[in-house]
Amino acid sequence: MSMHSSQRGHRRTSQSVGTRGGHGAKSRTRRIVIGGGALAIAGAATVAVSLASASQYSGSAAGGDHAVFVQGNELDGNTIHAFARGDDGKLEPAGTFETGGKGGDQVDAPTDSLASQGSLVYDDASGMLLAVNAGSGTVTSFRVEGQALKGRHVVDSGGEFPASIAVHGSIAYVMNAGGEGSVQGFKITGKGLKPLRGSHRSLGLNNEDIPRFDTSPGEVEFTPDGRNLVVTTKGNNTVEVFPMKRNGLPAVAEPVVNKSAGGVPFAISFDRTGKRMLVAEAEKSTVTTYKVRRDGKLKVLQQPLANGQETLCWLERAGNYFYGGNTGNSTVTGYRMDKRGTLSLTNEVGIATPPSANSQGVIDLAVTEDEKFVYVQNAVSGTVDGFRVEANGALTKVTTAEGLPAFDESGMEGIAAV
Repeated sequence: MSMHSSQRGHRRTSQSVGTRGGHGAKSRTRRIVIGGGALAIAGAATVAVSLASASQYSGSAAGGDHAVFVQGNELDGNTIHAFARGDDGKLEPAGTFETGGKGGDQVDAPTDSLASQGSLVYDDASGMLLAVNAGSGTVTSFRVEGQALKGRHVVDSGGEFPASIAVHGSIAYVMNAGGEGSVQGFKITGKGLKPLRGSHRSLGLNNEDIPRFDTSPGEVEFTPDGRNLVVTTKGNNTVEVFPMKRNGLPAVAEPVVNKSAGGVPFAISFDRTGKRMLVAEAEKSTVTTYKVRRDGKLKVLQQPLANGQETLCWLERAGNYFYGGNTGNSTVTGYRMDKRGTLSLTNEVGIATPPSANSQGVIDLAVTEDEKFVYVQNAVSGTVDGFRVEANGALTKVTTAEGLPAFDESGMEGIAAV
């Protein structure tokens, strides 16, 4: 957005729609209005492209069971694009899998159709990949076997336009962005997701069934101890918290509402101790550090830190480093957290890797379990870039996967590294 976990790519344990173009290559310009400011984004967007062949990738072949999964979010039938991941971080196409649902596109979304973080999540404990089908109001679970997805199971999301998923233990919560907005809990079973009775809670929003990208909630996430469920609401500028019971149900009927320290809160991440919560804020491309109290109230530990880039939305952790996707100018920012919990930029300019003309529309990110590689979706270009994390926090590009659904009528969003 345009505006935008614990390691989201790997779990340990957007109505009145503006005129859309056809399916050929074309230029599309949209204006992003955030907190009274405006930003124009233009780019060539191509849809209905096929997966790149393995011959397009250089370097050693991918091996073992490592994989990167990318959600295509196609409107006529959502798919997951699988890539084998080599020890050197390079990607090779490994198949496409239908979710059994439809992708979605929020109203006036400028680069990211789902306008959220965490729409595709891998849960290590169960070995399952969870994907939202925003256009059909459902969630799909797969059993991951190497780069293959099996045992597809589809369940109703409990609301309109599901856009984000959080997992803790055997419990998953889905954030529905449409209408009044809601969170719905599920039990993770060997046969997929089973709705958790009594878990549904409203967010009290005022969206259409297909929401506007700037008023929809940005992400749902558990605190690492599982005691709180957190939701960011972009339009209301709030961070809303549901204290949780041990049985996986919210302990309150309505969330504890906290005013966001920065404008347009989007993505959520946590430091490696799990004691500090970081929230990426799109209005001025800032990150605020909080402590989440047991009662759901937030304490600001560090005031919003600006990165000097445009429209920070997504944020993921790799060790003591964090990486943020700035979709406004298609850059990735690096952050470092020291032993005292102080957050700073890894360099003065706030860019962890040189921007590329072939990597436009930076959106969601994923980090591998070993924290050695970061994968970044480029929505306008229809590519995914893979980077090696260097000792000083810099990112070195090692691979580019091409031919993914580029942003136009809709576009890919959601990425997980296994």
